[in-house]
Parts: sequence; C-alpha cells; structure tokens
Amino acid sequence: MHDIRTIRDNPAAFDAALARRGLAPLSPAILAIDEARRARILAAETATADQNRASKDVGAAKARGDTAAFEALRALIATKKAEVARLTDEARAEDQHLSDLLLTIPNLPYPDVPDGTDEGGNVEIRRHGSPRNFAFQPVEHYQLAAARGLDFDSGARLSGARFVVLMGAMARLHRALAQFMLDVHVTDHGLTEANTPVLVRPEMMFGTGQLPKFGEDSYQTTNGWWLIPTAEVTLTNLVHGQTVDEDSLPRRYVAHTACFRSEAGSAGRDTAGMLRQHQFEKVEMVSITTPQDSEAEHARMTRCAESILERLGLPWRTMVLCAGDMGAGARRTHDLEVWLPGQNNYREISSVSTCGDYQARRMNARYKPAAGGKPAFVHTLNGSGLAVGRTLIAVLENGQEADGSVTLPPVLAPYLGGKTRVTAQGVLA
Repeated sequence: MHDIRTIRDNPAAFDAALARRGLAPLSPAILAIDEARRARILAAETATADQNRASKDVGAAKARGDTAAFEALRALIATKKAEVARLTDEARAEDQHLSDLLLTIPNLPYPDVPDGTDEGGNVEIRRHGSPRNFAFQPVEHYQLAAARGLDFDSGARLSGARFVVLMGAMARLHRALAQFMLDVHVTDHGLTEANTPVLVRPEMMFGTGQLPKFGEDSYQTTNGWWLIPTAEVTLTNLVHGQTVDEDSLPRRYVAHTACFRSEAGSAGRDTAGMLRQHQFEKVEMVSITTPQDSEAEHARMTRCAESILERLGLPWRTMVLCAGDMGAGARRTHDLEVWLPGQNNYREISSVSTCGDYQARRMNARYKPAAGGKPAFVHTLNGSGLAVGRTLIAVLENGQEADGSVTLPPVLAPYLGGKTRVTAQGVLA
C-alpha cells in the first residue's frame, strides 16, 4: 500500500514509477479522491466548531430570556449536528474509496531495477556452474526410468490435472531435499524455523498483497479461510498489527509448507510433468527488518538461496527482474534459475523480493526506533529457499545417466541412509 503523503508531494514521480510497470498515470484520480475526502473533513470540523459555539450561546440566550435567539440557536445546533454527521459519513466513504484504490496499485520499482515489459527485459547478474555435457540426449524428469515413482495418473484420478502422487524413492528424495534445505538455513544461515498454518484469515492475504486483486490465483474455503499460496503469507504476518522493538530486528524465518495456487493465469503452460502444480511444497524465507538494513538483507537472502543450489551441485544463474515482470508487491526481485537439461533451458526455482514498507503499511506493522522517536514501518522481504518440487526436477535431470538411473548430490546421502543414486528400477541404492 502506498503513502498518500508521498503521492501528494510528488505525483509526477509516482506516475513515472507506475509507467515503468506499464500503468497509466493514477495520481490525478488518487488526488481527486484525497481532495474530496480532505474537503469533507475540513467542512465537518468547521460545522463542529459552529455547533460548539452555538451550544455555548444557547445557554446564555435562555438565561437572559431571549426566546427568539434561543430557538434560533437550537435550530442551528440541530442543523450543524446533522451536517457534521453527513460530512463525516461522506469523508468516511471517500476514505474507503481511496483505500480501496491504493490497495490495488502495485509497488514502485527501485530506480536500479531495469526497464522492460516482460521476461525479455530481465538482466543476468551472475551465474554459477556449467551445464553438463551429456554423451546421450538428456530427457525431462517425467521421462526418466528412475522417476517411475512420479505417479501423475493417480494424481489425476484423485484430484484432477496438475496433481501428482510421489511414491517410493521419489517421495523420500522429495522429503530429503526439504530437510536438507531447512537444516542449511537454520544451522548455517541462522534463520528461525517455523511451522505455520496453511489456512489463514482474509486479512492475512490482504496484508501480503494476495487480496483483493489476485484472489483468483488462490483457493478459498467455504467458511472464509484461504489456502496459502506460499508461507510468505504466514511468516510475514507474524508482525501483523504489531509494533516491535528495533532491537528485535532483523527477524529471519524459514518454513516448509504445502502451497496452493490455482494457476489461473497460466492455462496451457508447463502442463507436462510436475513443474507447475496446484499443490506443491516450498521452503520459504522471510525477513522483517528496518529500512536502513533492507538492502543488505535482500543480498543476504539471495545468497542463502544460491547456497542451496551450489551445495546440490546444480548450475544456476541469478536474474534481476525488469519493472514489467516483477510481482505486484516487490520493489526489486532476484530470480534464481536452475539449468534443466531435459528442457535445455534455465527455469525459475526461487524468487527473492524486497517489498520495502508496502506490505507493512497493509499489515500496520511498525518498529520502535532504539534511539527513540516515532514508530516507523518495518521493511519485509521474502524468497524461496527453494521450491522443493522444482529442485527435485533439477536433481533428477542433471543427475540422469544413460541407463535411466540418476546419480544424486552427495550432500543428500545423510538424509537417504547413505544412498547415492536412484536405479533405473526406481529404487534408492
């Protein structure tokens, strides 16, 4: 959510930042609503002052026996009281109108975010590792003999398209990856592990920006709860409505949860395999910090996600997304893309975003400066560390052998009872 005072002070800069996201100028409409709201508030205050003066004078008129003045003042008080009520209601309606509009406007990109309208404008900032040279034609994960434990037929029978059942070695490998990620983030990166609900109240979805504009991308239960699209929702909202001490920041969280997305905007994309599912699992990182520390925190979180890929021995590159390709809540986003030899392409496996105070304003989350002074809004950041299913895909495709087996990253052996490969028969060995 945006600060109306910032828009008032520099509407041209606000519109210029929105233009980088491909949006038409919005400050004229915003300021018109704001002006109408403020005019009604001022008029209500003036009418209240008139009412208060009349209330003082009416007693004096009665005391001196001036019946005409007394009745006139009584009528004026009633008129002003009704006027105040009307103007207050109108101001409240304009305030709601303004709030509703501001809630739908995306965050403003930082100046260093590259211009562009889609993924073609994204800029690579670094890469690690080189794609493996195969002596055979690599295939996609769902075509591997070793991956026979990916049961798409059962998933479709149980739930429909874009669901999968993981069996045997695939289920265990998937679990091992999540445990490995959590252990690295907690032990080496100093994040606090959390286990959070996957059902949340609507105000939590509003807080992180999934509502009101993107409700179609998520699932709502019949009693009003929402299924989280990512643990960003629960972890970020841990400070919802709170004012915390600066000394308690940064707060760095990590959680492994099921995630649910309707994929409403991706019809026909990535329908083969398990790259894009309605239900999937992620290890999510969230940081709550002060404005002065958020830039360094964004770099730190990106490095935490990159570290997982490095330890798994997977080739990857980091992209900074252009203004037109970022999510609505982000001011800057780093996408980590892992090499998938079956697709002969890099594919997103993590997005690490800094949101500034955009989510904090929606959540009313503040901190008390240690040096004293007025509470200020916190800054929030989130990032995948990593998407577990996509990491499973990357491990399978990059480790595939000519006989259909898969050689696994050595770091996973302690989580697999010392096993280092999946045979062509789909068994850990």
